[in-house]
Formats: sequence, C-alpha cells, structure tokens
Amino acid sequence: MSEEFRQVVAMPQAQLGNDSILPPAWREFIQFCRDLRHGEIERLSIQDGVPVLAEVTTRKIKFNRGR
Repeated sequence: MSEEFRQVVAMPQAQLGNDSILPPAWREFIQFCRDLRHGEIERLSIQDGVPVLAEVTTRKIKFNRGR
C-alpha cells in the first residue's frame, strides 16, 4: 500500500497511555508487530472487534541499511 493511501487513526487523548481500555488481544497483536519490526501480515482474522489469528506472517530482513 502506498503512503498516499494509508489512513492515520488518532486515539483521543483520554485513551492514550491507558492499557485497561485496550483489550488484551490488541495489546498482544501490537507487541507482535513491534517485535516483527519489518514484515507482512496476511489474512488477519478479527472477531468481535479484536484480532484472533494471523494465518501467514513473513519476516523481511533488509541487507542494504547503509545505503
């Protein structure tokens, strides 16, 4: 997806920093994304508004970081 078509989702100030509002499944998914750093997630299944399964994940490693 190109940069020009990405949507930014802003959270209201009252929700920032309050982990009790974010369901545990979302916290786990966000941590997974942070740990992945670069990659792709295909076929993310969401049920009742929370992620439940990522069927295929691919990790990408860049070898030309210095360029």
